[in-house]
Amino acid sequence: MVYRKMNIGLIAVDSKYPNLALMKLSTYHKQQGDNVTWYSIFEHYDIVYMSKIFTFTPDYQYTIQNADHIEKGGTGYDIVKKLPDYIDRLQPDYDLYDIDKNLAYGFLTRGCPNKCKWCIVPKKEGNITPYMDIEEIAQDRKKVILMDNNILASDYGLNQIEKIIKLGLRVDFNQAIDSRLVTDDIAKMLAKVKWIRFIRFGCDTPGQIGEVEKAAALMDKYGYKGYYFLYCILMDFKESFKRVNYWRQKDRFVPFAQPYRDWGKSNQIIPQWQKDLARWSNRRWVYRACEFSDFEPRKNFYCKQYFD
Repeated sequence: MVYRKMNIGLIAVDSKYPNLALMKLSTYHKQQGDNVTWYSIFEHYDIVYMSKIFTFTPDYQYTIQNADHIEKGGTGYDIVKKLPDYIDRLQPDYDLYDIDKNLAYGFLTRGCPNKCKWCIVPKKEGNITPYMDIEEIAQDRKKVILMDNNILASDYGLNQIEKIIKLGLRVDFNQAIDSRLVTDDIAKMLAKVKWIRFIRFGCDTPGQIGEVEKAAALMDKYGYKGYYFLYCILMDFKESFKRVNYWRQKDRFVPFAQPYRDWGKSNQIIPQWQKDLARWSNRRWVYRACEFSDFEPRKNFYCKQYFD
C-alpha cells in the first residue's frame, strides 16, 4: 500500500509562544512525509490541528471551510484530551518558529501536588510525576525553557536539576519555583544553576512573602546574584495591593501581577482594578517611580480612587 502524502495545517489559537503540541504534531507528520504549514485560507488541508491553551481567550474567529478534518486540542477545548505517547515523546519541530537555534522547550515533570484554586494543573494532570529527561529535551541545545509546575516537589525533579548543573545547561523554569520548598541544601543546588534570566518564585498569598524572602536569603548565601521574578495572582484588592506593593523598596525583587482567571468561566469579566494594578506593577520603571495611588491609567482617573 502506498502512503498518500497529506497536507497538514496548524492553528495556534491563543498562543504568543511556541506551542509544543503543534510542534510535536508537525514533527510526526513530517516524518510521515506530509507537508506541514501554518493554516492559510488559500490552501486545502487533509487535517487542520487547532490548539487552544486557555479557556478565557477568544476562540478562532473564522470558519474553516477548506479542510477534510479538523482536530481540536488543548486545555481551552478539552482538559482530558492528550497527544498519543508516540507523538508526545517526539522532538518538537523548532523550524515552525523564529527562535534561538540554541534554545529548547519542554517538561521534566507533569502535574502538581498543590490544589491552588486558580490553577487547573492538578485537575488536568494529577499529582506530580516524572515525564522526560533533560537530555531528551535539550539534545544539542544549550538553553532550555522548562514549563514544570512544581519541579521541587519531586525527587526526580531535584535529580534532574543536578543533571542540568553537571551538563552546564542554562535554564528557565518559566512557571516558577515554589519558595516554600527551598531548603538550605536546595538553595545551595539552585545557586549553581545557570539561569537564562532570573529565578522565578510564586507569591500568590500573603504567607508567601516571608517564604520568598527566606528562600532568597538562602540563595544569596550561596552566591546567587540575580533578580527574583515574582508571579502574583490578584484576588482581593487590599490584600493584592499590599502584597505587590511590598516589593517596591527591594531592588532585586520584581513582582509580576496577574489578574485572577477562573478556568471554569469562558466569559469572565476581569475587574478594572486588577487590570490597572497589573499595568502599574508590570512596567518596572513606572512601578519604581510612582505610587499606585498616583498612577493615571486613563485620562483623569487616578488609582487613589480605589482606596476611597
